[in-house]
Amino acid sequence: EAQLVESGGGLVQAGGSLRLSCAASGFNLDYNDIGWFRQAPGKEREGVSCISGRDRSTYYADSVKGRFTISSDSAKNLVYLQIDSLKPEDTAVYYCAALLESFSCTVVDAFDTSRYLWYWGQGTQVTVSS
Repeated sequence: EAQLVESGGGLVQAGGSLRLSCAASGFNLDYNDIGWFRQAPGKEREGVSCISGRDRSTYYADSVKGRFTISSDSAKNLVYLQIDSLKPEDTAVYYCAALLESFSCTVVDAFDTSRYLWYWGQGTQVTVSS
């Protein structure tokens, strides 16, 4: 059974860094596109980044460009999200998800989860103190 398991969240001070990991068992990271989403309390879930399995191209939401870096290691079946210069507004539950569509997440607004199908992990909490 396919499974996505996030880790690496925690409590960190503003300005610090975290690296989130997503263990993607049952997925082929040379084929599947993997995205990271986050949901802050009282807010809608937001797509922040994704990486294409085919060519490792990446996409970042404007809100995180320059601070977030997504990468993948197909040998370990892991996808990472490096978060630098953390801000209190980055506080959220972070989810990784696999895109279950035939197109690349980097060329289509695939973060519209009402239109496109994603397979979800359980999430990891990131809390940034000021």
